[in-house]
Amino acid sequence: MVIIDGGGANIASLRFALQRLGQAAELTTDPDRIRAAERVILPGVGAARAAMQGLAATGLDRLIPELTQPVLGICLGLQLLGAASDEDDSVCLGIFPGRARRLPGGPELSVPHMGWNRLHQRRPSPLFADIDEGAHFYFVHSYALPVDEFTTGSCDYGVEFAAVVERGNFMATQFHPERSGTAGARLLANFLAL
Repeated sequence: MVIIDGGGANIASLRFALQRLGQAAELTTDPDRIRAAERVILPGVGAARAAMQGLAATGLDRLIPELTQPVLGICLGLQLLGAASDEDDSVCLGIFPGRARRLPGGPELSVPHMGWNRLHQRRPSPLFADIDEGAHFYFVHSYALPVDEFTTGSCDYGVEFAAVVERGNFMATQFHPERSGTAGARLLANFLAL
């Protein structure tokens, strides 16, 4: 297994979460190592344009859409798998058709959306095995993809948004499973079992 090294602050906690599940993960931007890995995780913290520039600098913007093994995007990683982002008007990887839009917020809903929220399972998924409907997951984000035909899990934060998306071997969570306690550990274990 490899974690694509985009320099995100969540990489250490992600590696520890995987270690607790008995899975070592190499941190790399090497296209050959990524292509050969059994599973790939694309985490992300920060801005879409800078992250896409980082992927382009190593040729990963072209490689990632061609991967055939299970790929899990996390947080910004989910948004990068979309077509585009309103954040800096960024063109993204295009695995999912949606465009990430800024959450509207409101008088009692600050942006970024930071904290625990309930996940609504919109349809069955192997990622949801042994996870209760309405389980809480931990979010830190200002942008999100809209709900569409590839959304398997959604959340509400003033507007309903895609919290889990899946298309073929690509799947992604807007929340941080590595910071989401028992439910997050279960989701990571389910990904490892694919």
